[in-house]
Amino acid sequence: MNKDYITNIYNKGLLTELDIYFAGFITDLCGNDDPDVFLGAALTSHVTGNGDVCLDLAAMAAKVLVEKQNGNEPIVCPQLSVWRDKLLAAPAVGRPGEFRPLVLDQKHRLYLYRYWDYEKRLSDSIKIRVQEDVRDIDVPLLERGIKRLFPEDKEKAANWQKVAGIVSILKRFCVISGGPGTGKTFTIARILALLIEQARGARLRIFLCAPTGKAAAKLKESIKNARDTLDCGEDVRKAIPNEVYTIHRMLRTIPGSPYFHHHSENLLPADIVVVDEASMVDLALMSKLVQAVPTDARLILVGDKDQLASVEAGSVLGDICGRDIIHGFSRDFFDKMTKIDGARLEIEGRKLGDRPGLIDCIVLLKKNYRFAEGSGIYGLSRSVNQGDADTAIKLLNPLKGDKSIEWGKFTLPNDLTRKFTKRILAWHSAYLKTDDPRKALELLNRFKILCALKKGPFGVEALNKVAERVLVQQGLISPGKQWYRGKPILIIRNDYHLGLFNGDLGIIMSVQGSGSEDLYAFFPGTSGELRRFLPQRIADHETAYAMTVHKSQGSEFEEVLLVLPDKNYPVLTRELIYTAITRARRKVSIWGPEKICITAIKQKIVRTSGLRDALWE
Repeated sequence: MNKDYITNIYNKGLLTELDIYFAGFITDLCGNDDPDVFLGAALTSHVTGNGDVCLDLAAMAAKVLVEKQNGNEPIVCPQLSVWRDKLLAAPAVGRPGEFRPLVLDQKHRLYLYRYWDYEKRLSDSIKIRVQEDVRDIDVPLLERGIKRLFPEDKEKAANWQKVAGIVSILKRFCVISGGPGTGKTFTIARILALLIEQARGARLRIFLCAPTGKAAAKLKESIKNARDTLDCGEDVRKAIPNEVYTIHRMLRTIPGSPYFHHHSENLLPADIVVVDEASMVDLALMSKLVQAVPTDARLILVGDKDQLASVEAGSVLGDICGRDIIHGFSRDFFDKMTKIDGARLEIEGRKLGDRPGLIDCIVLLKKNYRFAEGSGIYGLSRSVNQGDADTAIKLLNPLKGDKSIEWGKFTLPNDLTRKFTKRILAWHSAYLKTDDPRKALELLNRFKILCALKKGPFGVEALNKVAERVLVQQGLISPGKQWYRGKPILIIRNDYHLGLFNGDLGIIMSVQGSGSEDLYAFFPGTSGELRRFLPQRIADHETAYAMTVHKSQGSEFEEVLLVLPDKNYPVLTRELIYTAITRARRKVSIWGPEKICITAIKQKIVRTSGLRDALWE
């Protein structure tokens, strides 16, 4: 291996400096500079940085990374058997269970040790939790609670919210997945009421949490609203907690380290832990969270398995749910549920298995209570989620014109700017003309421009500049300095001292009626109050006329505009399109080339990991 070999890979953008440094460290540990070992280590580092948990050697074996050119030999991954033998002979590479920097398993997956360890601990913990059903259930009390809190409707289809309620009582581990509008929070509030009733006056230690401050605030508001509608005693209603934590705050971050105060040796003092927006939680954080929850406590994960995966490595909720697995129940567990409900559950199309386990712990909510089945947003999100690009494009080009969805085709940045100007003025004029920060935030949160990319002519940074230029030309803003009146800002890193969290959206304004032009950053509080800070204290933020789809997770807006780029990128997937569409309550617009939209809908996120195999095989 020589300098040209490394430089050629780096110049092609296949590896970063960090990947090359790590691979050099591994070969130094091994005492040789074998290019195949170097390449395996470098690629493992690289794919982990791009969201995979490990490197699939079988998928990469014999693949040409760099073609022969300019006198340089091509760079080709070795044959699988040769690659495996060389790696296993290297002192820095171990088999599962061995403490080495790299771990290679029987299915040709090469891990950084810490990610193998995260995955192993998480899968082991989940498998322990699903082994046995909860005992000492007061069945008559549960039957009465189910009838009160999940009353029968006129439809004959299965009431999956009720199924989720029964599963959460019988199992210590439960996953409730469903798209926006399927009543996930509604269901959680009623499950908490059932669990509190089962405690018969004993105080339960209940923790509600979410991965971001924005998601935590949304969960708090939703639980509060749902709690007021519960058909239960006032003592039960009061026992449902008011406080919702971020996962980091619940586990208590140790400053300056990736560790938490609560872990496997210092467990969280909890009887029930509910994790909302679980699709956003990466492998490392989910592993640490699950290890910190006592095995005799109930752990309920709530989220949408079809949304974008976490920014960091892993696709944990999707792996736990098994992605394309058609979920049913084991026969024994199904019979137990039907006895509790008092009537046979109709679960059409669901298979009954012989082996109990994780299959009994997952409930997918199907019915959408927000959108009618004939609505444009519902139909579009469903077709995108199913990868049906033809139907999605037909819906975006309706003959009669469904006003809840809009399609805007363009191919050049100038085309976008012309269309964009009108929309910017229509959306931003109202909140920029008010002096009331509360009203301005309310108006600002009614709409959002979402981008697939951060950089480039169709990315967040470019569209933020276009928005500022349009508003300056109309005299609505004066951005002469970093901080100016009307500037929307997005927090991009948790600040526990200020109580501001990744994803929080605020606005720069003066105090209404103060007669002063001093500017403050205003943010909505978790209890409906308005919070303000000196802008200079806001460290990690970005301008937020537009934001990436990833940053929008956990948010809802009246209207959403999704801007697609003019060419294909790996980030363009059906999960990204689906996530963007489902941020909208009333209207969604998609602007971009039709062929790019079709390509994205047909492309699924595929993240390499061993978690799905560990849980389901």
